[in-house]
Amino acid sequence: MLKSLFNWKVLLNLVVAIGVFVGLVWLTFRWLEYHTKHGQEIPVPNVINKSVHDAVKILEDAGLEYSVDSATYDPKYRPFQVLKMSPFAGSRVKDGRIIELRVNPRTWAPVAIPDVINKYSGLAFQRINQVGLKVGDTIYEASIQKDAIIRMLFKGNIVKPGTLIPRFSTVDVVVGTGPMRNISIPNVIGLTVKEARVVIARSLFEVGLVEHEDGGKDESDIVYYQDPAYGDVRDQGMQIDLWASKKTPAELQAKINQLNSIYRMKVDTSLPPLQYEEVPIHQEPVYEAPPAPKREVPKPEPVKTETSKTVTSGPKTTPASGNNTTSGSNNKPAAQPTEKPKVKNVVIE
Repeated sequence: MLKSLFNWKVLLNLVVAIGVFVGLVWLTFRWLEYHTKHGQEIPVPNVINKSVHDAVKILEDAGLEYSVDSATYDPKYRPFQVLKMSPFAGSRVKDGRIIELRVNPRTWAPVAIPDVINKYSGLAFQRINQVGLKVGDTIYEASIQKDAIIRMLFKGNIVKPGTLIPRFSTVDVVVGTGPMRNISIPNVIGLTVKEARVVIARSLFEVGLVEHEDGGKDESDIVYYQDPAYGDVRDQGMQIDLWASKKTPAELQAKINQLNSIYRMKVDTSLPPLQYEEVPIHQEPVYEAPPAPKREVPKPEPVKTETSKTVTSGPKTTPASGNNTTSGSNNKPAAQPTEKPKVKNVVIE
């Protein structure tokens, strides 16, 4: 058994197999080095703060690929200035590596005009400012939509909602001031329906009911009747109804008379004018409150005055007036109604 293993033929086959294996491994690594360009690295040049055109030329000369992406606009830097790069400057990369450049755009990114048509002007101004736009001139125009946005202008041209314009741009707005009063109705009889629509819109009115005689909707039919009649005055935005036919108004006189009996009210002025008499205003009776009962006021009693008492000792004395007195009692003078009361003397024994 061992003798057979050390046979020269077996050893030869073993050596050949090992050589083939080593050769395959060497060829594999060589192929990988060639395919991945192992050891062939290129330093990344510094293109920060350069313009994108100069940075692209430098990378192409160095054998590197590039991709350009715009960042958010920053007014502190020049338009198309390289702000960032990846990989960083000084790194070593292989030939053909893509270098990513972040460039400052030329201006702000465009924004869409918000849909604020027919919206209240106060809320519309807030919405315009929120998207990064500024409100310029405010133009007032007669419209049935008072204080509403009628249209918007950018550089003098009408712009629709959704239009992209540069951020921080200025837009002018047209705001309605309310309808105009007492506008004369235009005469559209004899015009086609299409022409009548233009005239009515120019006069700040709207087209209401359009009745075609044949039941169709041909805009080339001739208007033979309108309501309200031309010459009447109405407020802006009122509707004007039209009757149209392929015939001329002269051929439809009977129909016109019939419509006049319906829409043209005649006032009979032959009747005497109404007279109004003034009716006296009925006055409600005024009731007086009953008088309050009189209260009896007690009469004041006469005030009695007493003179100073004179104390004497000895026999009784007669009063100075000479009236008779009774012994052992107080002497009172006689009452005289017409004279003032006299002073009385009181004698105490």
